[in-house]
Amino acid sequence: MTEQFDERKTRASAWFRSLRDDIVAAFEGLEDSQQTGPFAGAEAGRFEVSETRRTSEDGSDAGGGLMSVMRGGRLFEKVGVNVSTVYGTLGERAQRAMAARPGLEAMAEDPRFWASGISLVAHMQNPHTPAVHMNTRMFWTPHAWWFGGGSDLNPCIEYDEDTVHFHKVQEEHCAPHSEAYYAKFKAWADEYFYVPHRGRARGVGGIFYDDLNTGDWEADFAFTQDVGRAFLKAFVPVTEKRRDTPWSETDKEAQLVHRGLYAEYNLVYDRGTKFGLETGHDANAVLMSLPPLAKWI
Repeated sequence: MTEQFDERKTRASAWFRSLRDDIVAAFEGLEDSQQTGPFAGAEAGRFEVSETRRTSEDGSDAGGGLMSVMRGGRLFEKVGVNVSTVYGTLGERAQRAMAARPGLEAMAEDPRFWASGISLVAHMQNPHTPAVHMNTRMFWTPHAWWFGGGSDLNPCIEYDEDTVHFHKVQEEHCAPHSEAYYAKFKAWADEYFYVPHRGRARGVGGIFYDDLNTGDWEADFAFTQDVGRAFLKAFVPVTEKRRDTPWSETDKEAQLVHRGLYAEYNLVYDRGTKFGLETGHDANAVLMSLPPLAKWI
């Protein structure tokens, strides 16, 4: 069983890296093709890539990944695409949180873990072009394994047809795996990406899932791959449609205020942010999702 999961871990980690490479190439291609607008004369944005490393309390290797960030592009004001594969022993706080989940009570006695995934957040120059978030991941412990992730759209200026397109692509990629997945994971996203202290959602939703373990690793991995494949198909057409829309100072103000809501959610509620910081991952990589500029009124 251990050898089998070593092979599966390798495959999952390689897939997340491959997806990262495809997205980075697509985003740099969008930068190259941005020939109009106030930033058209600027140099096309490129990702700055740096390695992230994590060490255990005893100083031993505990994995790492790649942090890829583009800032000040023609189209993207800030976008990060991170991949990581980390492992080791959960700290005390993370152990308690994990042991509280059903079926993982034994984590308190054997807190070893392995996790790999991709995480992406894009904040755009044009307020009419929506911000977006996507991540997929695999988590393994000696006691259980599961997949999680999703993708959601975060416009400050909403267009119904963009929301319909984004959700339609998610539904099309969920359907081959289960007729129930899209409705279930859409509802989960609506609940998960809700900001209680503001009484509103942070965007127009998408899909979100966690703890996915049907007992069939291959099927769950295939679904997670399709969630990743759906991303560019869902996001790029919306971006291409809105990126040349003229904007006003009022539009930019709305964008900055909406980014404040996004930052509040990620710092207060997001599981990935909490897990990354509690397990000692590179803080810059964990907080990559924060917008370059935001405003509170």
